[in-house]
Amino acid sequence: MENIQVTGAYIYYEIPILGGIKITSTTVSLLIVTAFLMIVGVMLGRNLSKKPGTLQVLTEKGVMMLHNLVSETMGSHNAHWMPYIGTIFLSSLFGSFVGLTGFFRSTTADLSVPLVWALMTTAIIWYQSIKRSGLLGWLKGFTEPIVVMTPMNIISEIAQPVSMAFRHFGNVAGGGVITSILYTALSLASTVLIGAVSATIVTPIIFAVAGVLLFINTLKKKKLFRKILSVIVFLIGVLGALQYFDICKDIPLLQFGIPAVLSVYFDIFSGFIQAFVFSLLSMVYISNACPAPDEQS
Repeated sequence: MENIQVTGAYIYYEIPILGGIKITSTTVSLLIVTAFLMIVGVMLGRNLSKKPGTLQVLTEKGVMMLHNLVSETMGSHNAHWMPYIGTIFLSSLFGSFVGLTGFFRSTTADLSVPLVWALMTTAIIWYQSIKRSGLLGWLKGFTEPIVVMTPMNIISEIAQPVSMAFRHFGNVAGGGVITSILYTALSLASTVLIGAVSATIVTPIIFAVAGVLLFINTLKKKKLFRKILSVIVFLIGVLGALQYFDICKDIPLLQFGIPAVLSVYFDIFSGFIQAFVFSLLSMVYISNACPAPDEQS
């Protein structure tokens, strides 16, 4: 089996200041995602009409959904945090999606990116707590309910952004590792399968004929699975014959289609869920530091 290597971001250039500022593939992806979101935001926000078209209706619907989510989760008095939450969500979502292009690295596959988002949320929480209780009041909170709990309270404050960042990064990175393992396993399975079929010339012919007959049998039937199965059986026969005559070898047949189906979950569904969970945690933590005026002590 091939060795699976998980590498970090590629370094394109290093600016020789402040000890060296590295311009990596993650940096490029971040700039692309940021520019994309800015351009789309400007395009969707200009030329608004009292008689909106389809695009404006969808945009307003999305904004209202975000506004309602923030208001219901954080309280109406915290609705002004909607732009921040929306930015975090869209940055995470499209940061994951940019990796689907095959040319750019997913920004969320780099721990430093969600860690910066988590630290931003933590900075907001600390600022709001100090603004509400004052610096001494905020520091006093670390000694409650008893002084001996101060170290645990400090660790809890530090652990909060770390856990947010690692939760987001771990799920994205885990999906990438599983995908790499899957590709390797499917490549090995393809080699074994085609090798077994190409042992004699008779076996590929049987597979090819069986695939054709199965496809003909399903022409007048709405059974997509059987049609796909017939094509796969036929291809196994053809590839087995090609390998038998040494025309081509080691064609990873099983790598076509199967990874794409799983990519719908690991890259699209999981990317959306991780963006939503991170945004939801940010809303919860910030709302705890920004209680309603009548709840403040």
